[in-house]
Amino acid sequence: MNIDQLCVNTVRMLAVEAVEKSKSGHPGMPLGAASMAYTLWAKVMNHNGKNPNWINRDRFVLSAGHGSMLLYSLLHLFDYGLTIDDLKNFRQLDSLTPGHPEYGHTKGVEATTGPLGQGISMAVGMAIAETHLSKIFNRDKFNIIDHYTYVIAGDGDLMEGVSNEASSLAGALKLGKLIVLYDSNSISIEGSTDIAFTENVRKRYEALGWETLYVEDGNDLKAIEKAILQAKKNLNQPTLIEIRTHIGYGTEKQDSASAHGEPLGEHNIELLKKNLNWEYKAFEVPDEVKSHLKEVCVNLENKEKEWNEMYKKYMDVYPELAKELKAWINKDIPVNYLDSDDFWNFEKDLSTREASGVLINRLAEVIPNLIGGSADLSPSTKTYMKNRKDFSSEDYTGSNIHFGVREHAMGAILNGLSLHGGVRPFGATFFIFSDYMKPAMRLSSMMKQPVTYVLTHDSIGVGEDGPTHQPIEQLTVFRAQPNFIIFRPCDARETAAGWYTAIKSTETPVGLVLSRQTLPLLSGTGKDALKGGYILRKETKKLKLILLATGSELNLIYKASEILEEKGIGTRVVSMPSFELFEMQDDDYKQKVLPSNVRARIAVEAGSSLSWYKYVGLDGRIVSIDSFGASAPANKLFDKFGLSVEKIVENALDLIN
Repeated sequence: MNIDQLCVNTVRMLAVEAVEKSKSGHPGMPLGAASMAYTLWAKVMNHNGKNPNWINRDRFVLSAGHGSMLLYSLLHLFDYGLTIDDLKNFRQLDSLTPGHPEYGHTKGVEATTGPLGQGISMAVGMAIAETHLSKIFNRDKFNIIDHYTYVIAGDGDLMEGVSNEASSLAGALKLGKLIVLYDSNSISIEGSTDIAFTENVRKRYEALGWETLYVEDGNDLKAIEKAILQAKKNLNQPTLIEIRTHIGYGTEKQDSASAHGEPLGEHNIELLKKNLNWEYKAFEVPDEVKSHLKEVCVNLENKEKEWNEMYKKYMDVYPELAKELKAWINKDIPVNYLDSDDFWNFEKDLSTREASGVLINRLAEVIPNLIGGSADLSPSTKTYMKNRKDFSSEDYTGSNIHFGVREHAMGAILNGLSLHGGVRPFGATFFIFSDYMKPAMRLSSMMKQPVTYVLTHDSIGVGEDGPTHQPIEQLTVFRAQPNFIIFRPCDARETAAGWYTAIKSTETPVGLVLSRQTLPLLSGTGKDALKGGYILRKETKKLKLILLATGSELNLIYKASEILEEKGIGTRVVSMPSFELFEMQDDDYKQKVLPSNVRARIAVEAGSSLSWYKYVGLDGRIVSIDSFGASAPANKLFDKFGLSVEKIVENALDLIN
């Protein structure tokens, strides 16, 4: 047996033994895909386990995240710091080898995968980032940013619609440094993929603008390497390499659904050992494999050393470019500008989506690595950077991305851009269509990626488009999501606070929920909104009632408070653009804004009531919408659903009495 085959079998055995020990996992995929994974990692990819964050490393995404033990075995063998004990603790509490790869938890994991289709779609974002940075920073003889993005994806990934959306955009953008290894084994959990998946995948990808290649034998290392090297030469198209494999290879479960999501069992492991001529103990790595891979890892380290030498010369020849690249990678932000009057100043009433558009263009002047766009809605979401070019296959230096009508893919691509590093991504759509992006937005939170989501047309204020376009439960949904900041501003200055929060965020995605309709500039708004909740209008008499609201409803409670004060009721107006930021404040501040001895409280919001009970308590009331909207002009709808100054005053008087 040659050394490469012994290495492949080592990957296989480590994977199945870890699954067997945990009595949980997916052994079939690692058995079938070990050959392609080893070939890629040992013979093609540029990477360095000693420095997993090397900016010019090739990126690898295991989109078929259920096969996590394939990746963990590679990370152990290629010196990323995972120990045999870590492999033995597969799927155990607090281990470095959880059930699906998790970014930030295990060194060498480039993205959290598991929800099928998300990995390949995030890889499209990584490829966009590489292409963009390379065109901006590379110079003759100095290819500082020059790497590929590789993916191993399975049938399940390519069934999910998000992968087709992202792949369609990748084809349109001609992302030639994106290479997908398709682990084609024709088996899913319910059995043969033929029961639901009969299309010709390669023909589909050809139609999407990809180069497609085929490897008939998934154990033919030379054929796999040849195909990958051929794919690397095509810089005008992304490449899909279909590699025919056998799930559960070498066992009685080979080519069956039972190989997918359950341990093999002792009998099958013994049979596998026999078929692989494996004579080693459980979790034993043969000395020949250790010696060979040590040499491979030294060669990989040398690749980075060669790059470091080039980069030193680059810093001498192009010091300003090198300084700029470092700033982009380090996520440096113009703090002085964010605190300046220029950033915060607004003098006329605007919808908050229009205010956001102004702010995006202000930020684009001082944050050169701001990149993003909209799902075919930039005229409505106001997210086009006027002094920037479009990112396209003709000009990769542009930073306005046209995602097309692809919210699902846009969210994943934004994650990929952020994970790659060097850029600050944002994406925009109508708030209601965040439903299409929710899986990716959840992963933003899990991976601690500071992606900015611009979510316009925030309520029944959308008006005539009707209930299909009017968000109701979405605010509550995102308020329930861990590590996500939702920010619904009441005017242009509060919108500045939202963008300030988003740009300064380092580990939390931010959703800016913005109005279609024009909103008045209210007296007292501004930097206090950075605290998430603050006193916008203080009571002039003894405090008896607190009115709380977000967004367009602030104007309503502001007017209602004036009427109530005239009636002798001391009324405080509290703006609550972000529950999450408010909860980050200390107890003294929260008590100052919402004193616990004042139990008469009314919250007003054009959406679901569910998230407000923590602030109004048992004695308070919520003026909200717990049904779907309707099609009519916005002012008619606000009246219909009781979101009016008169109704708020009526509720307040009834509550006080």
